[in-house]
Amino acid sequence: MHDRVHTSTRLIGETSPEFRADGRDLRIDVCRGIALWWIFLDHVPNNIGSWLTPRNYGFCDAAEIFMFVSGVTCALAYGRARQREGWSGTIGRSLRRGWDIYAAFLLLTLACAVFVYLAGSDDLADESNTRVLLESPGPTLAHAAILQYRPVNTDVLPVFVMFHVLFAPLLWLLLRAPKVTFGVSFLLYALVHAFGWSVPAWPNGVWFFNPLAWQLLFVLGAWCVIAGETIRPWVMSRTVLALAALYLAFSLVLALSWGIHPPVPQSFTALPFDKSNLGPLRLLHFLALAIVVLRLIPRNWRGLSTPVLHCAKFCGENSLPIYCLGVLLALAGHLALLDISGGLMMQIMLSIAGILMMIFVAGLLNTINNKLATAPAGAPDREGRAGVLTLLGE
Repeated sequence: MHDRVHTSTRLIGETSPEFRADGRDLRIDVCRGIALWWIFLDHVPNNIGSWLTPRNYGFCDAAEIFMFVSGVTCALAYGRARQREGWSGTIGRSLRRGWDIYAAFLLLTLACAVFVYLAGSDDLADESNTRVLLESPGPTLAHAAILQYRPVNTDVLPVFVMFHVLFAPLLWLLLRAPKVTFGVSFLLYALVHAFGWSVPAWPNGVWFFNPLAWQLLFVLGAWCVIAGETIRPWVMSRTVLALAALYLAFSLVLALSWGIHPPVPQSFTALPFDKSNLGPLRLLHFLALAIVVLRLIPRNWRGLSTPVLHCAKFCGENSLPIYCLGVLLALAGHLALLDISGGLMMQIMLSIAGILMMIFVAGLLNTINNKLATAPAGAPDREGRAGVLTLLGE
């Protein structure tokens, strides 16, 4: 069995070495937690705090990081579930997680509408894409129920619903033929850019995150867990590291040039960086960033235990509720900038307060999580506790 694991074609039922790894890689939750902070800062319009995020220093932003890391965590979580519970258990877990995200999306949609209604701000209703929900709640909720309508900043949740529901067959394919599966994923991504494929949306027909394109990053994250060791020597080579650093430097110069007099030819600044379809330059920028981070931050890096990154880990461990909280905090921050003050000090205060609130709620959820996990046998049944724990975390 051990010998067959390392062959190029792993059979269904065999154990991937990555699924047998001892302990959890702290970098996963830390990266996801930092990405959640960055997403919140970027979601508050005209916010000085967004200059702390990668959006202003290259082509990609925190969304690419969040999508890739989610693919990694799904491969780890469902891969280990397959070993313990078989395929029926894996399918059940993926469907339940998809339902959790779906329910969170619908509740978040209603929460956004209630918040905007209570705020009574026409500008906020327009910019949050909730005016149509307030004026025509019936049709709008029907479209939200089939994932075609999304208030601003909630777009990633319907995408994750699809990816989790479909992850069990994806995992089956990745374990059977990882290279072919990733190749098909890349081909679909290329066809999206060649023919403009998308899925139906309402009311404007546009997905901010086109699932047919963004699936590539999700599949890439899962593929790296299952078959990524085959490319590790290439990724860790000095030549690739040098090329990645050069591309990051190029993207930095170009990104900064958008806010000043361009030091590069105007033709470069006119290049499309399509976020909806995960433009190739965005994808390359994320890959270069991932290569550099992987090389500079090993799994046992001591900095991962610092208080700040420990707080990020808390947020990453509770990604779904913290993401939903971040959306509502961004709405509140937007309202404060519109109605109270848009000054620099207000932006700084809102940024700090929002991240502190996310950390506080994540710590509270972890406390509840730990108490449920260590509850005595005479307390609520194990199956019920497991359902709550699944809802709180990944």
